[in-house]
Amino acid sequence: MEEEGERQWSSLIVPSVLEMVKEKNLTTVPSRYVRSDQEKPELLDDSSLSSEIPLIDMKRLCSVSAMDSELQKLDLACKDWGFFQLINHGIDSSFLDKLETEAQDFFNLSMEEKKKLWQRNGEFEGFGQVNVVSEDQKLDWGDMFILTTQPIRSRKSHLFSKLPPSFRETVETYSSEVKNIAKILFAKMANVLEIKREEMEDLFDDVWQSIKINYYPPCPQPDQVIGLTPHSDAAGLTILLQVNQVEGLQIKKDGKWVVVKPLLHALVVNVGEILEIITNGRYRSVEHRAVVNSEKERLSIAMFHSPGKETVIGPAKSLAEKHQKQRLFKNMTTQEFFDAFFTQKLNGKSHLDDLMTI
Repeated sequence: MEEEGERQWSSLIVPSVLEMVKEKNLTTVPSRYVRSDQEKPELLDDSSLSSEIPLIDMKRLCSVSAMDSELQKLDLACKDWGFFQLINHGIDSSFLDKLETEAQDFFNLSMEEKKKLWQRNGEFEGFGQVNVVSEDQKLDWGDMFILTTQPIRSRKSHLFSKLPPSFRETVETYSSEVKNIAKILFAKMANVLEIKREEMEDLFDDVWQSIKINYYPPCPQPDQVIGLTPHSDAAGLTILLQVNQVEGLQIKKDGKWVVVKPLLHALVVNVGEILEIITNGRYRSVEHRAVVNSEKERLSIAMFHSPGKETVIGPAKSLAEKHQKQRLFKNMTTQEFFDAFFTQKLNGKSHLDDLMTI
């Protein structure tokens, strides 16, 4: 059930791109989805970088003999890339196959069934898009479904109870599995950064987790649209499953857009703005986007992990004191941070600039 007195973030309700594609047999893109030349997904400057995106082995990260070297790889990945792919993470591959099939089926529900799960006025959970704040705003070429999964008291019961029963059970299991992975990663990051373990544990003890399933239909003019506007994630840590092995996720590295090539059953992990704040800028959230193509649909499942809404976030005290560095960011509650984030359009990393102390 929902927490009493909880403030809501809202996004304007928009049409389903998938339904539009189904009904109209489009050959051109409606004007509201067409981006300017500056916003179009230009060709990558150097696609060879895609093979260099760090790969972290969870087994090695938790092994006594291999931990130190893997911790150094994790530290470099978070500092230099803000992204890495995680393998040997412990989630059974057959379960991930089940999740992927059920997520596909979920987006193939009839529009009549989807309407029962659509965003309501004044809310942003459910089917729809986020950060749509004006009627003349350009829209992304994609549909999404968003739901708070942890803590259980914060779930929207009118949405969670209406999920197809098997999918609801699968989401429950996946939520728990991924939350455990996130907590291990936070602990390992604290270890390598020399943040006191209890300080990191206190921040993420009552972890706030949400799921966002992204669906990008084929587009007749993929060079005219963007699947997901360039942005950096607000959360502490995002853990993403690229569902159907179709390329589309790109990250910005040294001013270049780099493809994150899907690895079967690997998880893509990225630093969010809250973790950038906690690490006092040592780990940086990185801009990323999604592009689409003319032939294949693409699905991804993102799980976001942040401190509880009333938790005060700011640069970790033990980190700032140890390195005698100026605190780069103000203290605020997670709720205040997201209130600011959800009142604007997605726009690179401009949101975080407003929270700096210098």
